[in-house]
Amino acid sequence: MGSVVNTHQAEAWNGYEGEHWAGNQDRYDAVNSGFNDHLLGAAAVGEGDRVLDIGCGNGQVTRLAARRAPLGHATGVDLSAPMLARARASAAAEGLANVTFEQGDAQVHPFPGAGSDVAVSRFGIMFFADPVAAFANIGRALRPGGRLAFLSLRRMEDNELGEVFAAMARHLPRRPAAAEHDGPGPESLADPGRVREVLSGAGFGKVDVTAVDAPQHWGRDAEDAGAFLGAWGPVRFLLDQVDPAAAAHAREALVEALRPFEQAGAVRLRGAAWLVTAVRP
Repeated sequence: MGSVVNTHQAEAWNGYEGEHWAGNQDRYDAVNSGFNDHLLGAAAVGEGDRVLDIGCGNGQVTRLAARRAPLGHATGVDLSAPMLARARASAAAEGLANVTFEQGDAQVHPFPGAGSDVAVSRFGIMFFADPVAAFANIGRALRPGGRLAFLSLRRMEDNELGEVFAAMARHLPRRPAAAEHDGPGPESLADPGRVREVLSGAGFGKVDVTAVDAPQHWGRDAEDAGAFLGAWGPVRFLLDQVDPAAAAHAREALVEALRPFEQAGAVRLRGAAWLVTAVRP
């Protein structure tokens, strides 16, 4: 891996966070795959396109893009070595020859100049230390007229997961997954005005921001989903900040808050995102 400026993110995604996502590939894909059609439809990947997947993680979107571009190529870039190992293994198991994965920090990664037709990201673009610099770097990887399509989270209050986290709040120092809106974090691009400001500053035009929802499958039942969410990095971090009794109460509150979302053998919550598209002039 080359230069890294998002050092905290590199540590997290090559430590516990990355290991947990890699070890639970199918579960995280079940959480996020409901958004795939929104993203790939907006990206309009053609059969000969060269696709760049930013923050590709375990590589599901990269592999789907590669199938849509059988005469082209899809490249996934991520900071996380554990997740990239899973992505490569999955691509090999599926027999995909037109896909590669690179470890790198997209904010400074030396992408080949003007080499891609479209850049996509499923929630992988919300953690840059300098988002304007990062999107400018991504823009340089696109040909003139190249397209950008990504998903970023809306405010946690707009997601049903926010209701679940609110139930834990009185037992924890602050609600799980809360973000500093002016810095890197899950909600850093939750304000459409901020999204437009960042992309315009990075040189993109024709910016469009559309609200989309999708069901997110978190587990078989409340207990299973609660155990999974309790081991998710942002929640685990906060549980570690309180004494064992408070952590136990928070876990109990988490499970009880998930019960109303049990349906047909699964826990499904409505996820809320922004679908963003833009063009490199």
